[in-house]
Amino acid sequence: MATPASVPLISLQNLRKVYTRGVLVRRPTFKLEADLSIDGPGIVGVVGPNGAGKTTLFEMMTGSNAPTSGRVLVAGSDIHRVKYAERDRLAIHYHQSYQVRRFRKLVPSAFLAPSPVDRPVVHLFDEPQFNTQDGYIGFMLDFFRKLRAEGRLVFLCLHPTASYHLEILNEIAERFLFVAGGTVTQVPDFKSLIAEERMRAYLGPEMTRAAEDISRA
Repeated sequence: MATPASVPLISLQNLRKVYTRGVLVRRPTFKLEADLSIDGPGIVGVVGPNGAGKTTLFEMMTGSNAPTSGRVLVAGSDIHRVKYAERDRLAIHYHQSYQVRRFRKLVPSAFLAPSPVDRPVVHLFDEPQFNTQDGYIGFMLDFFRKLRAEGRLVFLCLHPTASYHLEILNEIAERFLFVAGGTVTQVPDFKSLIAEERMRAYLGPEMTRAAEDISRA
C-alpha cells in the first residue's frame, strides 16, 4: 500500500513522555516533549547529550514505548494503535543490543489495527557503529541514500566522539533534530546546528572547532 502524498511520513503531535519517582508524592525525574511533522523522504541527523532522551524518542516513534500523552502518526496511522508485531512494518528501530528494552503491553493485540503497509516507511538508526576500515562508512551512507531514494525517511542518531562522526552528519543529513533540556528542536542544516549554543556546549571546545572546520570545507 502506497503512502498518500498528502500525508506526512511522520507526525509527532503534542508528544510527551514523563517518568516519575516516589511513593506518596510522585516527582518527575525525566521529561521529553516533541511536536513536529516531516512530510516527505529525507535523512535527518539526531544529536544531543547523553540522557537527553534520544533513544526514548526513537522508542516512542516506533511504538515500543507508550507516550504519556500525544500521538505518533506514521504514514497517517497512529503507531501505538497498530498490532505490536506489525509496528516495525511502519517504523523500525535499529539499535545497539544493550539498548534493547522490553515494555509492558497495555492493550491486547487483538484489539489493535493491522499495519497499513508491508515495508517500513521510517528507519531509525540509533548510534550505529561506523567501522572506519574497508569502505564500511561509504557502504552505510549509500544504504541511507538508497532508502531515501525509495521514498523512506531515515533518522540517524550519533553521539559525536570523533571528527569523522561530524563529517558523516555534515555529508548525509539534510536537516537535524537537537534533543536537550526536555525538548526536540528542529534545525535546518549543519551550519545552523553548530551555531546553536547548546550544541556547542554539548560538543565542547575541541569538537566545536572541528565542526566549524568541517562546515567551512
